[in-house]
Amino acid sequence: MTAAADRHRPPVMSDVARAAGVSHQTVSRVLNDHPNVRGETRARVLDAIDRLGYRRNLVARALVTSRSRTLGVVSFDTTLYGPASTMYGIEQAARTAGYFVSIVSLKSIDAASVRDAIGYLAEQGVDGVVVVAPQRSAARALENLPPGLPAVAVEGSHSADVSVVCIDQVEGARLATRHLLDLGHETVWHVSGPSDWLEAEGRHEGWRGMLMEAGRPVPEPLPGDWSPRAGYEAGRRLAAMDDVTAVFLANDQMALGALRAFTEAGVKVPEQISVVGFDDIPESEFFSPPLTTVRQDFDIVGRHSIEVLLRQIDAAGPDTYERLVVRPRLVERASTWSVM
Repeated sequence: MTAAADRHRPPVMSDVARAAGVSHQTVSRVLNDHPNVRGETRARVLDAIDRLGYRRNLVARALVTSRSRTLGVVSFDTTLYGPASTMYGIEQAARTAGYFVSIVSLKSIDAASVRDAIGYLAEQGVDGVVVVAPQRSAARALENLPPGLPAVAVEGSHSADVSVVCIDQVEGARLATRHLLDLGHETVWHVSGPSDWLEAEGRHEGWRGMLMEAGRPVPEPLPGDWSPRAGYEAGRRLAAMDDVTAVFLANDQMALGALRAFTEAGVKVPEQISVVGFDDIPESEFFSPPLTTVRQDFDIVGRHSIEVLLRQIDAAGPDTYERLVVRPRLVERASTWSVM
């Protein structure tokens, strides 16, 4: 090879070894995080890697270690705040752990689509998969995973055959409802999420359970679909009712729509109706008035899901299945008001 050609080829491991003044084996040990390398030597090798712009040959590494250092993620509808934030948390946690991420984003979340996506990722040789499965149909698809494939469901299955990382939706709804009752409201109305979403089911369950526990009337919930339009339509109906003083909406986007409907109807928030949402989207504190809501920590969900998956990978498959539940917290702002 000519000197000119050599200058244009990508650096290889022997180039790193030569630049660092070490053996090829030492470079390999550093790349594979072998403990038996002196700190000074490791720093010299890493400096040579940075200077040369060396990139590991992941295919060759996978042949040696039987790992691709790639994790698969199945998700859908990342236009919604929850799934988008969950995806971001998972990606950041994976990269911090030294893994690449291969993502399959689905338009439909039926069981067949989820199974096909998991099968595709398995064929690509991913070390494990995270499935963001907030709907019942997606959760059912996890009942027949490829044998031996490490997997974690996020906001998903109640099955005993897959590890799950989720936010306590029931507790979040209880926090929202209890807050409104503590302010002196006789009862709390609810605008629910789509019926096939496990998150919407949990929020409905928490709201209803809190009212029943407090011995308060349980109004018929109004249906919603997560959109501001659904919240707006529900808000118009609620504004026409004389006995409504508090409403808990299943997400902040619907709360935004309801706030507009109340403003158009001349109903003052919070003086006449107190409003609580769920998610704490970045815009919530800038609503008019700023929205009291339930915050979900998607960074923690992402970190836990990757930690659980890597434990399975290190164990060469799950010996036991984990279920980690992340607690939400109430963020009080100006959309709620004491009536006592």
